[in-house]
Amino acid sequence: MTSEITYAEVKFKNESTSLGTKSEPPAAPKEKTSLHKSNPDFPKALLLSLLMLLLLLAISFFIAFIIFFQKYSQLLKEKNAIKEVTHPALDCIKENGTMKEKDWSCCPKNWKPFSLNCYFISIYIRNWTESKNNCAAMKSHLLVINTKEEQDFIIGKLDKNGAYYLGLSDPEGNRAWQWVDQTPYNASAAFWHQGEPNNPWERCVFLNKRAQSSWGWNDVECKTPQRSICKTRKIYL
Repeated sequence: MTSEITYAEVKFKNESTSLGTKSEPPAAPKEKTSLHKSNPDFPKALLLSLLMLLLLLAISFFIAFIIFFQKYSQLLKEKNAIKEVTHPALDCIKENGTMKEKDWSCCPKNWKPFSLNCYFISIYIRNWTESKNNCAAMKSHLLVINTKEEQDFIIGKLDKNGAYYLGLSDPEGNRAWQWVDQTPYNASAAFWHQGEPNNPWERCVFLNKRAQSSWGWNDVECKTPQRSICKTRKIYL
């Protein structure tokens, strides 16, 4: 018995369409693109910069304020100093040899010069305290009399019908007289009317002329309105 061999036709299907052509490898998957992310430290840096700027501005403002305040204080101090040594107008006379390198002695206008001082005779009536304050406002003080020559000069300028406060008072009422400029009271250089002072309740003093008598001092209640005389030192230029 003859055996039969059956051949099966086997066909291989080539994946490639043509021989000799290499197939391309599969494309790598594309990476997904993402939107640009901001640097997380950026807002902190910006905030820090703004804080530094504000701090510098605050320091600059503070320094400027200090400088302005110092300038203003200095200007005010100089202005007050000028007020203390100057007056709107001065009357000056030549006095050789009065002070070193200063030949002109001056008094404020309408003040009377005598020796080293200037005197202002007020025609307005005030009590003693108001008179003292009025003199102080003019950088002077109520009249302090130290010598008979000074008293004689003053009474030669006064109205004999008037009375003029002096810078002499007895604050405690114990006859302990005090001059407003702290000059010690000297009883031997006092020019009281006869019988004065005579009342411990009369604690202020004025200068007046009595009928049939000369000029002298009289104690009086400090609330009594009277004229007054101010005194200040001459200004030398």
